[in-house]
Amino acid sequence: MELTLLGTGAPRGLPRPGCPCAACATAVGDEARAATALLIDGALLLDLTPGPAFAAARAGHSLTAVRQVLLSHPHDGPAMEVPAGLPQPGRVADGRELALLDGHRVRAVAVDVPGTGYEVGGPEGERLLYLPPGAAPAGLAEGEGRGRGSGPYDMVLLDVLGRPDALARLRASGAVDAATDVLGVHLDHDVPPGPELHRRLAAAGARAVPDGTSLLVGEYHAVPDLPRRTLVLGGARSGKSAEAERRLAAFPDVLYVATGGTRDGDTEWAARVSAHRERRPASWRTTETCDLLPLLEGGARHEERPVGSAVPDAPDDSPLLIDCLALWLTHAMDEVDAWDDGKWAAGGERELRARVDELVAAVRGTRRPVVAVSNEVGSGVVPATASGRRFRDELGRLNAMFGAECEHVLLVVAGQALALRG
Repeated sequence: MELTLLGTGAPRGLPRPGCPCAACATAVGDEARAATALLIDGALLLDLTPGPAFAAARAGHSLTAVRQVLLSHPHDGPAMEVPAGLPQPGRVADGRELALLDGHRVRAVAVDVPGTGYEVGGPEGERLLYLPPGAAPAGLAEGEGRGRGSGPYDMVLLDVLGRPDALARLRASGAVDAATDVLGVHLDHDVPPGPELHRRLAAAGARAVPDGTSLLVGEYHAVPDLPRRTLVLGGARSGKSAEAERRLAAFPDVLYVATGGTRDGDTEWAARVSAHRERRPASWRTTETCDLLPLLEGGARHEERPVGSAVPDAPDDSPLLIDCLALWLTHAMDEVDAWDDGKWAAGGERELRARVDELVAAVRGTRRPVVAVSNEVGSGVVPATASGRRFRDELGRLNAMFGAECEHVLLVVAGQALALRG
């Protein structure tokens, strides 16, 4: 089954007409995108891009053989252009299935926004799933897999950056696995195009292709995958936590490990914690602990949930997000009295280094995907106290040792993630 992407952008295209933003200003060449539309084997058209005949011609195709045009979402704005000879576009009721004369089978998939997703099966059993902009599957049960429980799709096209939770749901249900080719479509100006767009998609295990690209559904492609270990560094309010959360937003069963604990009576700290919780996907679980070794070894005994929660225990290979190592180090230094010069010299230093060595060894041996956040403090003002300088030095050592065990290391500055490794 051959798929040609006549467009890969949001409904208004990229750049948006008349938009002065930086993302639109740099959306040129292969990064300029018309509204998403898919041409399947020259016979089935899903959605309409402005000037569909011209878009098809640029891709080396004709629309003369199209026998069915299906819409996935309401098309706002001016009336759609339907070239002469094309059948009038329509939509399929949720759950209905069409058997087309050219051998394709199309099943309508319910979504959680106005619109319809489509599962398309080819003559040789290959299958793809296409979701409308801003949509996730509705009522997809865990283990349901690809249409009627038949396993993962060969290809999925969806709004990866706008709805990463949709991809997480598909992964949790078995509809997407490591071999599924995940394509980001409905691309808008929320993310700068070019390297940053492709970096964020790759972090979600997805990719984007230029308008006009033709692909064979079921053909193998190297699929971006989550690295086993990632360290995200940054200064205060740099965006490091948001970057770490973004890297796991498209994956299910994430356990958020908060090392800061609670601080009774500290309203500013409570506000910070609340902001983090509201930003995270509702499906994530949270535990507040500095006992990281059992979690890195795959245990789930530290996980906490609201009373009555129906969320099952996370599997041993579920991802961990540790935020942050600086607070873990503060706790470790408290426990060995590292702030006292005398106790530091009398064995506190040795004890702390042993704890750091244990943590680094657990990171090296973990089988769980781990994204850890830490503060980069070595570029700031030299602390005025000996204990402050000690903390700065020990955090620098911890970051270097932890980062040495990670496939990916990022430095976030002013919200921009710079790859130091990977």
